[in-house]
Amino acid sequence: QVQRVESGGGLVQAGGSLRLSCAASGRTFSLHAMGWFRQAPGKEREFVATINWTGGRTAYSDSVKGRSTISRDNAKNTVYLQMNSLKPEDTAVYYCAEGLSAYGSRVPTDFGSWGQGTQVTVSS
Repeated sequence: QVQRVESGGGLVQAGGSLRLSCAASGRTFSLHAMGWFRQAPGKEREFVATINWTGGRTAYSDSVKGRSTISRDNAKNTVYLQMNSLKPEDTAVYYCAEGLSAYGSRVPTDFGSWGQGTQVTVSS
């Protein structure tokens, strides 16, 4: 069974940075798009960023665009989310997910395998 393990979350002050990592097991990581989503207490899960199978195409939500960078290292089966200039409204549990295809998507149902999540808390 393919597993994904997120790490890198934590408590940071507003304006700070965090780098989230998602390490995946399995042999097909490089064939699939990856995505990051987040869910704040009492809110729906929302799209954050996605990257296609080669890493050549990315997309971001308006809320993080310009402050975040998604990247991947297929040799390490790992996808990253670098987040800068963090705001209290970025506080959420962040999940990585494997796409059902090689192409990135903003839609949660286009992703079939999800990690357990990592908590990001931004204090004001």
